Amino acid sequence: MDQEVTVDENFPLFSKSHRKTHKPSQKNPTAAVDNTAEKAPIQVEKSTELTTKSTNVTFADLGLSEWIVQTCKELAMKKPTAVQTHCIPKILAGLDVLGLAQTGSGKTAAFALPILQQLSETPFGVFALVVTPTRELAYQLAEQFRALGSSLNLRCSVVVGGMDMLNQTQSLLKRPHIVIATPGRVKVLLEENPDIPAVFSKTKFLVLDEADRVLDVGFEEELKVIFKCLPRNRQTLLFSATMTKDLETLLELSANKAYFYEAYEGFKTVDMLKQQYVFIPKNVKDVYLLHIMSKMKDMGIRSAIIFVHTCKSCHHLGLLLEELDQDVAALHSFKSQSERLSALYRFKSGQAPVLLATDVASRGLDIPTVDLVINYDIPRFPRDYVHRVGRTARAGRHGLAVSFITQNDVELIHEIEANLGKKLEIFECKENEVLENVTKVYKARRVAAMKMVDDGFEEKVKERKKQKFKTLAEKGLLKKRSRKRRREKASKELGAV
Repeated sequence: MDQEVTVDENFPLFSKSHRKTHKPSQKNPTAAVDNTAEKAPIQVEKSTELTTKSTNVTFADLGLSEWIVQTCKELAMKKPTAVQTHCIPKILAGLDVLGLAQTGSGKTAAFALPILQQLSETPFGVFALVVTPTRELAYQLAEQFRALGSSLNLRCSVVVGGMDMLNQTQSLLKRPHIVIATPGRVKVLLEENPDIPAVFSKTKFLVLDEADRVLDVGFEEELKVIFKCLPRNRQTLLFSATMTKDLETLLELSANKAYFYEAYEGFKTVDMLKQQYVFIPKNVKDVYLLHIMSKMKDMGIRSAIIFVHTCKSCHHLGLLLEELDQDVAALHSFKSQSERLSALYRFKSGQAPVLLATDVASRGLDIPTVDLVINYDIPRFPRDYVHRVGRTARAGRHGLAVSFITQNDVELIHEIEANLGKKLEIFECKENEVLENVTKVYKARRVAAMKMVDDGFEEKVKERKKQKFKTLAEKGLLKKRSRKRRREKASKELGAV
């Protein structure tokens, strides 16, 4: 990530009482620490597979109430995971927490359970604000909070883009216990209605879920507005599956009364995940995709998520697969929120065994039936790969991830392997069987292209790009992005010499 997150009086990431005082330095404003401040070194705890497997800790041992322990039993949560074991007692003790653990490790319950316990003792709204990067993840978090808090009279409100703002405003003014929001929409509501900031004036918890993405420079303006209305004596909880410079900066800036749990260093995928690749020419990727989809039942795969780069690719591939009589649900940001929710419902309910998606679906979604993830397009960054393949092999289950590698993707896949610390295995395909469908796929490809022209998708793309550049310009981010691209290009050129 290109820009470090700064902490000042108007933009406190951790509460004032939970961090040291820093004196700004001209060279590095985040490095100099006030020597007169109380020095309490950050608590860092690392876990290994050995300690995780040998633990016999129960939810009751973590200081959770009997009603929560019983709820966990009813939800088939037999014992706490490592991230829950380490973080729940610290949150109950009043500490700020940064939890870093791989996908599918139970991070949501690690912050939801202690929040619900404290809510049950002193119920008021809004007790917790949970900020998350995607709309789909916001709705899933709401479902999980409602399930874990089923024995409480829990009021939970979801505030995301694409939905009616008047209804959302009315919902907030009723002061629900838990508000789960995407940064952009909650910023708009705070700025446009003078009654909304007061709703958050006594909020006890701020949670940044998928914190590395939420703290992206693109959300900085939104976060400034959000944090300004929150009390300084709150607890701040950040959870992520991947470490970034922004999160590293927070460790330096919040060395007082903050707890950092790190289950692993760098990037890691779970051991139950089998990771394979197919090296193929670019012009037959969709042929190979159809072949693998036709073998899903034989492979014992209940459902699959296929990841692509762009909304345009997602839309085109969806039309192509529909032409080939495949039941797929497509999820991308060009769809309306109702269409996105409908696609996700069709996939979760099993009506469509395949979800075709951009990276809007790569974060946090927990769907137990997903046995296969296909990287139709290789992600540009290793952390995105980790999040994508983390949609399968969750909570101790097995899973398979298959990546389609073309000649242009070799460097990307080598970088991913270097970060993972392991090599991907070959996914065996019989080429003669795959190419049996090449004529049928090419015909469907032409039909899909004509349908895209008819439905005016290209015009939607142009309009979206125009709106995106306008938003970036208003935030003053265009120059920052240009500088970042120049640095990345120079770095690649130096690496090639």
